[in-house]
Amino acid sequence: MLAGMAGTATAAAVLFAGTNVDDMVVLAVLSGSSRATGRPRRREIWAGQYAGIAVLVAVSMAAARGLTLIPDNRIWLLGLLPLGLGIGKLAVALRARRRGAEHPPAAAPGGLPGVVGLTIANGGDNLAAYTPVFATITAGAIAVTIAVFAVGVALWCLLGSWLVVHRRATEVLQRWGHWIIPAVYILIGLYILQKAGALA
Repeated sequence: MLAGMAGTATAAAVLFAGTNVDDMVVLAVLSGSSRATGRPRRREIWAGQYAGIAVLVAVSMAAARGLTLIPDNRIWLLGLLPLGLGIGKLAVALRARRRGAEHPPAAAPGGLPGVVGLTIANGGDNLAAYTPVFATITAGAIAVTIAVFAVGVALWCLLGSWLVVHRRATEVLQRWGHWIIPAVYILIGLYILQKAGALA
């Protein structure tokens, strides 16, 4: 039994890491913005990550039981959230530059709702990986998988914060963040659209 649980935990860890590598970019940007401007707060990043992953898991479990809450041909819509946020931030920075005004603070948008939305949007393509797993494992294995995911979220948040812990990274974001943050969000949006086949 212990060997079976260990195998389930290992598989869950691989599944989480493999489907959330790109989320590290989002967490690094959010953590850098938090250090540079105080927004979003660290607790909002953690709470938003947990809430977003919980939604993805719930939707995947529902899909595994035959309830399709987000049709496969509509997953690309999730890419519009980061794309829209990035374009909005870029427009603000361009207007400030045209006026010769000081650039606005390099803050990631949205607070807690924004973090939740970005986590869901960036993890939309994870549904295709999670759904068949939840459809084929037992209730006990699902509990172990969810526990591993919870540990994985904490580890990811810590790693995202560690990536920008150096003063130099914070200084770069303070100086160039008005361009970096919009560019990252636009690229994330385009990445989601491309993975969903909307750009094919």
